[in-house]
Amino acid sequence: MTMVCTPIEKSPDLLPTTSKANNKAGLAPLLLTVVELVRQLMEAQVIRRMEQDCLSETELEKASESLQKLEEQVLNLCEIFEVDPAELNINLGEIGTLLPSPGSYYPGEVGNQPSVLELLDRLLNTGVVVDGEIDLGLAQLNLIHAKLRLVLTSRPL
Repeated sequence: MTMVCTPIEKSPDLLPTTSKANNKAGLAPLLLTVVELVRQLMEAQVIRRMEQDCLSETELEKASESLQKLEEQVLNLCEIFEVDPAELNINLGEIGTLLPSPGSYYPGEVGNQPSVLELLDRLLNTGVVVDGEIDLGLAQLNLIHAKLRLVLTSRPL
């Protein structure tokens, strides 16, 4: 079975909606963009694990079905909130785009101009540790001290 990271596209399987909202009047486009980023990131991780033979046929079928249902839900919400799915890919200027263009990315392959999704996928694949301390204060008084240790990886610890 071959899977490819696919950007979101219009699907004829969506249920028609009667309730429409204005996409400029809320956080719906931003939230849908974040959900689509996470969906494509999970799809990339499924592909990586599939190619490493880390998933059984049953797990692969379940993951594939779940990703397909999630994509359908995102498309359905785009229709409800009158958001064009193509607008979920944000151009971040010099950084590049949030999502890869259609057919331009396959997990594990390096592109010339990686999107934020590709960079996050690589980061999850190799792992990173963020360690830091933050002091918040007022009038030269340290009122809050926060220690942070974050391990970000797609591999089991």
